Formats: sequence, structure tokens, C-alpha cells
Amino acid sequence: MKKTPLFITLLIAQLMLLPLAFAIQVTGVTAEAISVANLRPDPSVNGAPVGEINAGTRYPVVGRSEFFPWVLLGDPATGAPLGWVFQDVVSISGDLNTVPFSAVTLNGDPAPSLSTPTVQVDAPTVSEAPIATPTQFELSGVALSAIATEAPPTATVLTGVLGTVTGEVNVRYGPGVDYPRIGVARQGDIFEVTAYHTQVPWVQIRYEAVSGGFGWLALDLIDVQGDIYSLPSVSRLNFDLPTLTPTPNAVQMASGLPNFTSAPLSPEFAALGDDLWAKLLDQGFEPETSRLGSLFLMDLQTGEAIAFGDDIAYSGMSLSKISILSGMFYSLDRLPDGEEARNLASMMICSENTSSNRILAYIGGDPYSGATTVTNMLRDLGLRETFMVAPFLIDPNITPQPVSAPGSPADQTRTNPDPFNQMTVGEMGWMLYSIYQCAVDGTGPLVAAFGGAFDQRECQQMLYLMRGNKIGALIEVGVPENVAVAHKHGWIDDTHGDAGVITTPGGDYVLVVVLHNPTWLNFEDSFPLIEDISLTVYNYFNPNAPMTATRESNVPETCDMAADEVVTVIDDLMRGRSDF
Repeated sequence: MKKTPLFITLLIAQLMLLPLAFAIQVTGVTAEAISVANLRPDPSVNGAPVGEINAGTRYPVVGRSEFFPWVLLGDPATGAPLGWVFQDVVSISGDLNTVPFSAVTLNGDPAPSLSTPTVQVDAPTVSEAPIATPTQFELSGVALSAIATEAPPTATVLTGVLGTVTGEVNVRYGPGVDYPRIGVARQGDIFEVTAYHTQVPWVQIRYEAVSGGFGWLALDLIDVQGDIYSLPSVSRLNFDLPTLTPTPNAVQMASGLPNFTSAPLSPEFAALGDDLWAKLLDQGFEPETSRLGSLFLMDLQTGEAIAFGDDIAYSGMSLSKISILSGMFYSLDRLPDGEEARNLASMMICSENTSSNRILAYIGGDPYSGATTVTNMLRDLGLRETFMVAPFLIDPNITPQPVSAPGSPADQTRTNPDPFNQMTVGEMGWMLYSIYQCAVDGTGPLVAAFGGAFDQRECQQMLYLMRGNKIGALIEVGVPENVAVAHKHGWIDDTHGDAGVITTPGGDYVLVVVLHNPTWLNFEDSFPLIEDISLTVYNYFNPNAPMTATRESNVPETCDMAADEVVTVIDDLMRGRSDF
């Protein structure tokens, strides 16, 4: 008898360890927890969790349930199944329809037994006969004309069953992720549970934020106190969907600067705003959730300006170096000397934080006083939501000083921003507009607010310096290579952004985009979206010569201060030259 080779024997032994119904298949589809999510042994909440995943790590989706909205996650290294997760608690990238159906059941600890009464699946219950009640409410810029399910006759009496939300979750119109969201519940929120579904792991809750008073939550996202099976049951899966009526998403920017009013929006510019808004929503950056984004866009020829989320405060990141740059030229009454020019280039082109602290020291005598001077300059310009009150990093050469975070009219809780360095997209956009207008003709808000502290040449030098910032990504790759982009990028663990003045053959504009996800924002989520937004805006301004695709994104690992381009910028700053 022919002997089986050892490596084949070992391979067969390893395959026998896998569940019989499972075959490893690379789908290219991944899932990441929105916050924290339980892994279950099968596509239900009946079994005890076999593990837990957190935001910041992507797992391959190796299977999906044929009947329920659950996906099977695999080990990132081997693809071996780790557990099932409910779709509404993860963010999925890729085409889920390419993932094969699976019936894998993992060996997990048995769940605590629940007293489950016998339920007649198709029998009508008090919550299955909705009373038609027209209502209208706003959802993410969309008006819903809905038929809400009114309370069952017993709903006026407290059920005694409560659900505590374990992480951020959408409240849905019906029991599934395909139903419209009617709100967002956050960790620690407590709701009265009024019914359970017999076919999918969802429960109905009392939700008084909408007319009709009820919504649905995924059972796996709440801790239940009480017996849900003592409540009325719902078995049907077909709920009458509300009629969605789009409403304008782009909003006209109210002036945040003295003596300036943005122009009325043309239908074409408003439509562009709607398109950009849809791009953010399509990629899961929604204002009602903690994964959100904001955008500012201004046509520098017409004065039209639109913004989304301009009332949300973000960590300033390196975008605040635009304010420091303005503060430096505000303080200078001469051309920068060699050391100052090198540190300006290091700050704006190489984004070096130590150089930024040196610039703050030039401005105010020490970095803390310099930060205060910059913030006071912003206040005098009329900007109340952008500030910095401390250096960029802990530096052993800087003596720490006690500081207090200033207040702001912006929402300072949604993104948990740096208390000492904050900005909003709207105010960053107005700052860039002010620099541009000063550079074009020596007028605008900077000149009006500070008289001779800024002149046309200085503003041109600021834009020229920002044009030297070339990172091969973000706004840059959404425009042709020969188009001038005067910008500053920035990113920290949970927030990424880019802000710039773009000068194109078809017109000049200001674009600011900031994206946020709690704890960790994946670059593969943020960079392509900002680049696509940049491409869309460029093509709007240049319809006769549009780009068909963004250029390849290729961020260099290091920034070379000795590069010829950087040396030229430094030399030009010292001589007062600019090619603006």
C-alpha cells in the first residue's frame, strides 16, 4: 500500500479541525466594530458570546447567514472562523453579496437559560396591527412621511422590562438594518422594552423622540433587565416603509466674520453640496453618530459657501498650524530671517511640532504666550470656535504652565476634541478665505481687522509656503498635478483632515474636510473619501477638462528639509518672493 506523505497527513488533520460546513474563502470583505461587539457561536443571541471585537481592527467576513442579518468573521491571519456578529454593530467594507452563505456553528459555552413561552409564529399580536398615524420628522437632512406604529392597548402600563444600551446603536423604524434610522442611542441610555420579535433578534422600545412613540433596537446591543418573553411578540418581517422625501442638504454658511455675508447659493452649487453630503453618508460618516464628518466649501469667485457640521468642534491637529502661520506674519514687521524661514517651512511642509513650538515662541516670547497671542488674533478676526492655549507637545525644553480651556459656541462633546487645540471646518474655511482675499488684492477680513499688520505680499507668502506642502494624498490627488494646492493636512488617531486653497483654470475655491471615528479612524476609510470629494469639487469647477479618477495616493515616509524644493521655499521667504 502506498504511504501518504507526512505533509498531506498534517494538512488533512488541520482541515478536520475546521467546522465541516466551513471552507476558507478570501472575499475581500471586512468588518470592524463600530464600538464594541460580541461574537456569537451561531447567528443568534441564544448562545453565550465566544469573544469580543473592538473598533480599530478589521476582520475578514468569511460567511453570512442566509436568513438573518449576521456575518461570520474570520481570523485576520488564517481566515479560520472566530464567531458570528450582528451586522448593525459593525461597519462592513466591500460587497457583502460576494460572501458565501454559511451554516457554521462554533463550540461555545451555553447561554443562560431563559424561560421561553410557546409562541404561535403566525398568530397576530397586539403590536402587529399598526394604526396608521401620519407623522413627519427630520433624519439626516431627509424628511420622512411615516406611518408610525401606535402603542398596543397595554403599552400605557410600564412593562417592567428595561434595556440598557451597551454601545452606540441606531434606533430603527423596524426590526432590521434595512429600515430607516429614526435616532441614535448611546452607551448607558435606558429604554422600556415593549415587545420582542420571534424571527430576528430585535426588540421594540418606547421611543418618544418620534411621533408614534416606538422604535426598534438590536437585542445584542442592550443589556436586558426583565423577561422579554413576557411581552407581546411580533412575527412579521414586512413593515410598511416610510416615504423618503429628500430635502436640501447643503446649507448656506452664515457669515462668521465681520462685514461679510456669503452669496446666495445657485441651484448648481447647492446640488454640488447635496452630492458631497451624500458621499459622506454613503461612507458611514453620519452626523447623528460618533462616526461623523464635516465639510466647508467656498467658491472664491462668487462668494457662495456651504458647510456640513460646521458647529462641531474637532481637535485642531496640524490644521491649526494655518492659524500659527497667520499669527507669525501678524507679529512680523519685516521679512523672516533664516532661522524663522526654516522653522516656518519645517512647520508647514514637514509638519514638525517642535518647529511649531519655536514659531509660537517667536510670536509671544514663549510657546504658551504665543498660543495666547494666536487665539486673541483669531478672536479679533471674529473666530470664536478656533483656539490653542498650549504648545503642540510635551517638550523638555518648555516649562509647563497651567492653562484652562476656553469656552466655544461649537459642540465640544461630540468628538471629544483636544481641550487645548480646537477648530471647526467653517472657521478654518473663513481663515483661508481671508488669507486668499488679502493675497489677491490686499483687501478682505485680515486687512479690515488688523490694518497694516498684514499686506498683500505677506498673504501671498503664506499661500506660497502652503503650496510647498506636498504629501501625495488627500486634496492634492483629487486635482491634476500641475494645479496649485495651498493646504495643510493633519491627522491624529481618531481624526483626519485637510484644508486648502485650490487654484484651478476653472476657478479658485476653499475646501476643508475633517472626518472622525472614536478611538481610531482607518486611513483607508478617510483618505479615499477626502480624495474623492476633492475630485468631485475640481470637476465641478472644471467641467470642460474633468479628471476621470484621482491620482495615485503615495504619502512619503519622511519629509526632507534638504530637498531642493524646500530650500527654494526657504530662500524665497527670506527674500520676500512668491509665485502666487
